[in-house]
Amino acid sequence: MTQELRTLLQRRESLIADHDWRDRDPSGHLDALKQISGEISAWAAARREQISPRLRHYLDNASFAKALAHLQADSAEI
Repeated sequence: MTQELRTLLQRRESLIADHDWRDRDPSGHLDALKQISGEISAWAAARREQISPRLRHYLDNASFAKALAHLQADSAEI
């Protein structure tokens, strides 16, 4: 379960880092960011009771970089 969230968060970071796409197609890039953010939020909503309060806080506040750092630091702690 944690790996699925980690993958979504890493996909989001990769999208953010894709400056060529952003410069070439700003609206398409923004749409992709909105979609992955929505997928992350949906993942969190479906598992709200199963995730730790700290991780839930990061996800509820769209602090996705902090959520990824938390997962990497805790290495599978949800």
